[in-house]
Amino acid sequence: MSKVILTLNAGSSSLKFAVFSLADGGALNPLASGEIEGIGATAKGAVKTSSGDASELALDPKAGGVDHQAAMGAILGWLKEAGYADSVAAVGHRVVHGGPDLGQPILVNVEALAKLRRLIPLAPLHQPHNIAGIEAAMKAFPGTPEVACFDTAFHRSHPFVSDTFALPRSYYEEGVRRYGFHGLSYEYIMQTLRKIAPQAAREDVVIAHLGNGASMCAVHDGRSIASTMGFTAVDGLPMGTRCGQLDPGVLLYLMTEKRMSAEAITELLYKNSGLKGMSGISQDMRELEASDSPAAREAIDYFVARARRELAGLAAVVDGPEAIVFTAGIGEHAWKVREAILSGMEWMGIHLDIEANRASAEIISAKSSPTIVFVIPTDEERMIAEHTVVTAGVAN
Repeated sequence: MSKVILTLNAGSSSLKFAVFSLADGGALNPLASGEIEGIGATAKGAVKTSSGDASELALDPKAGGVDHQAAMGAILGWLKEAGYADSVAAVGHRVVHGGPDLGQPILVNVEALAKLRRLIPLAPLHQPHNIAGIEAAMKAFPGTPEVACFDTAFHRSHPFVSDTFALPRSYYEEGVRRYGFHGLSYEYIMQTLRKIAPQAAREDVVIAHLGNGASMCAVHDGRSIASTMGFTAVDGLPMGTRCGQLDPGVLLYLMTEKRMSAEAITELLYKNSGLKGMSGISQDMRELEASDSPAAREAIDYFVARARRELAGLAAVVDGPEAIVFTAGIGEHAWKVREAILSGMEWMGIHLDIEANRASAEIISAKSSPTIVFVIPTDEERMIAEHTVVTAGVAN
């Protein structure tokens, strides 16, 4: 059996994974991907191979609340059954926060884990679960290189004006900055764009990562120079359950007038706002588009309006982009949303090809459009795997 690379993306209630075969020279081929949901409660998991075979992951229904360690055990059980467990050359992890200093993937050791724990205050809802996934993998694969890949790393090239808030400088020095997220997705998109449109990739690009989590990013010559997300992954665009941009005065109002605790406000902003909160129906754009509810329509309209506003703002940052890229679940599949965002944007050099857009073609702008608009599927798992191969030095 050739070497394989395992990637893990640990959330508060889920553990996603992917398996790639590693050929001589470092070439990666997908073998399988899966997810365990319901961690902390009654968990269930499934895996699908590249050939299309699907199966459930074995979890003990009597075990009660499944933690990340137990979830990792279920994944390890499947890897053994599939014949991959003894061939894992390295494990790559998506870690949400790398702080102001970690701008590249790193090998995980005791010192590195300590650094990641010190960053927990910057991402208390994500970082502890990322660390739990790393620790579970270290126990499952002792002696195997573990690599942490950061969602913030791509944005460490921000200039100061895109990296700061208008607060006293001491807060910036303490780490209160605009970090930006979805960096692994943006990095993969730029890597792909360099292959299919190298000239555009060398110029100015705005990427719209529109999914359950949503953000946009301005890129110049392959480097991030501005992002809609800031100190946390709740800023910027409205998302499936997250509010996006919010007047800080609203938070003061909730605290003083509604007597809401930090925990209650966190629950509101992260889990009960966005498309779900506005519509009162669902966080899923597909369900909202199929609904005849006025609230569903208004939630979509707000999502589109904010995306248009952010697109125009990022276009100003780069003095007009040569290319725009839509990616992630909504960006790749919701043609009505793309059409609504780009409608009337001729002033920005965007001329939409209606039929190409409705077919979700790779290029959805008209041939005469000065600004090229792409639809490119993202693949964060492959990006993690590629970083892991290089950082762990496991390519033959």
